[in-house]
Amino acid sequence: MEQCKIDFDLMPWENPAVGVRFKAYEQGGRKLRLAEFGREFVETDWCTKGHIGYVLKGQMVIDFNGKTVEFNPGDGIFIPAGEEHRHKAKVLTKSVKVILVEDK
Repeated sequence: MEQCKIDFDLMPWENPAVGVRFKAYEQGGRKLRLAEFGREFVETDWCTKGHIGYVLKGQMVIDFNGKTVEFNPGDGIFIPAGEEHRHKAKVLTKSVKVILVEDK
């Protein structure tokens, strides 16, 4: 039986860039991430990956090629993959914590 319960408390944080850290579990071509973004996080390039998630803590704005949408705790995130859905996030509070489900 494959793993059903993911204990993020037992996993180390990964720090791939300034202002972002995450814990990730991969299985069956999908990735579950607990991610935290700080104010110092800056996306220099447009992201074209798809994201499905949930905001746990904090506030952020996502710029969809000039149209901005604010996300708050309790909000769901559903961004399809592709150039037509390119986006950049900006943190409004000290930090934002989210759960994200992504294809590998």
